[in-house]
Amino acid sequence: MKLIKLLRPKHWIKNAFLFIPLFFAGQLFNLNEVILVLEGIAAFSLIASSIYILNDYRDIEADRQHPVKCKRPLAAGEISKGAALALFVLCVVGGFGIGLMIKDKFVFVLAIYFVLNLLYCFGLKNISILDIIILSIGFVLRVKAGGVASGVAMSEWLTIMIFLLSLFLAIAKRRDDILIRMDSGKEMRKASKGYNMDFLNVMLSLVSAVIIVAYLMYTIAPETQTRFNTYRLYYTTLFVIGGLLRYLQITYVENNTGSPTKILYKDRFIQLTIFLWILSFYVIIYLPTDKSFFE
Repeated sequence: MKLIKLLRPKHWIKNAFLFIPLFFAGQLFNLNEVILVLEGIAAFSLIASSIYILNDYRDIEADRQHPVKCKRPLAAGEISKGAALALFVLCVVGGFGIGLMIKDKFVFVLAIYFVLNLLYCFGLKNISILDIIILSIGFVLRVKAGGVASGVAMSEWLTIMIFLLSLFLAIAKRRDDILIRMDSGKEMRKASKGYNMDFLNVMLSLVSAVIIVAYLMYTIAPETQTRFNTYRLYYTTLFVIGGLLRYLQITYVENNTGSPTKILYKDRFIQLTIFLWILSFYVIIYLPTDKSFFE
């Protein structure tokens, strides 16, 4: 259905970030908190879809020039502008309505996410560097909202790593826009004028290195070792490095980083590294194994 396609439900997987605080707090099987987080995911999904609709509405002409975005319902003329605006209003009302059933503070975080993305749609996305920073902040707000919904405080290390990882993905996506510009001669985004291949390659290398260092610092931090009762968490860095290297391979060798969500759905190597990373933490946090096993 074209209206469903306009909502971009495949991108709702990004809102799984709301589960991160609950997972790291060892409360993933606390049913009451899980339900609240699921409600939070529903709220964020509707608000995110409203932003997608507004963005598509404003970028109809530009999307028609894009080799992939031209297939979006509004750009392809499959849905009227009036129907899109009506769906936008429904998503906003539904998202904040669900948010009100969770917590007032959750609505506050959701409102910041909504306003920030409105500003992004109405012009901030055209300012290079600021555009990728705003996208990264959006993921941090998702994690913050998950912590608010579940009543779990977000650590500084977690905030830093989520921001850096999101920034890494956003940079890789901008690099794909530059490749399209080089092939077609068409400017896909106004912000792309502030980027070139050398600059983006340097940023990718820099951010990926900082991610690895930040993750290592997190795993060996005294407070982390005390919380999980083990100093062997640094073993999980193997999966972080493997996932980053694979993404860099997709970026530099295959030149195919237009959609991080698409890669997550299709790339088996990245899926495996994420699964093994989650599994390793699950064993450490949740299984009633003798802690001496890890020492």
